Amino acid sequence: MSTVQGAGVVVTGAGGGIGAALARRFAAEGARVVVNDLDPDRTKAVADEIGGVAVPGDASAVVEEARAALGGTVDVWCANAGLASPGDAFADEEVWAAAWDVNVMAHVRAARALLPDWLERGSGRFVSTVSAAGLLTMVGAAPYSVSKHGAYAFAEWLSLTYRHRGLKVHAICPQGVRTDMLTAAGSAGELVLAPTAIEPGAVADALFDAIDADRFLVLPHPEVAGYYRARAADPERWIGNMNHIQQKWEGADA
Repeated sequence: MSTVQGAGVVVTGAGGGIGAALARRFAAEGARVVVNDLDPDRTKAVADEIGGVAVPGDASAVVEEARAALGGTVDVWCANAGLASPGDAFADEEVWAAAWDVNVMAHVRAARALLPDWLERGSGRFVSTVSAAGLLTMVGAAPYSVSKHGAYAFAEWLSLTYRHRGLKVHAICPQGVRTDMLTAAGSAGELVLAPTAIEPGAVADALFDAIDADRFLVLPHPEVAGYYRARAADPERWIGNMNHIQQKWEGADA
């Protein structure tokens, strides 16, 4: 794909799962890839595999190091690092704060650091791994659902604010993906997500289809579009249906 050939790409949370799949796909398409993850060993393993550069550390604090590793210019930033953060309204304050920090504020901090250069040269691409929970919700995971709604809102705001100045934004919103995060979702994930779970590579394929079509919303599970329309058209019915799923989960988990 000529769009990313030779581009400088950073993928956060790329030590495994969706992030590793994105890093592999960008590298296969000829991009120069920086692999970021909190785990230095996993970061190096993926970077060595694809011929990229490992920049381990907190996704909120690696923009300048990643930029330097790419020779001074970042063309594509994949804000993929995330926390599953299960729990209800009574989850500890620390759980809520961590979900907000990683799932939303890491995206905001990256954008702050990247936008001045992108707007000056009139080009840049911001990819946000949101989750279908950002469009819909997820039973048993209040901090995750709320923060992913925030991640989607920020990606949407970036796109509507800066697209006429050359910024391309993509919000990836899959349902279940066969990763460690799906395992961490426990019984709720088994009930809601596992039956239609896809491989991480399919998420990367969906992103590249969206890049080719210049499309903001990336839906690796196309049926999510129908759920999103139903939610908007009849909120009462949609919430009622989700409550039935909640009750089923509570019964199965009892």
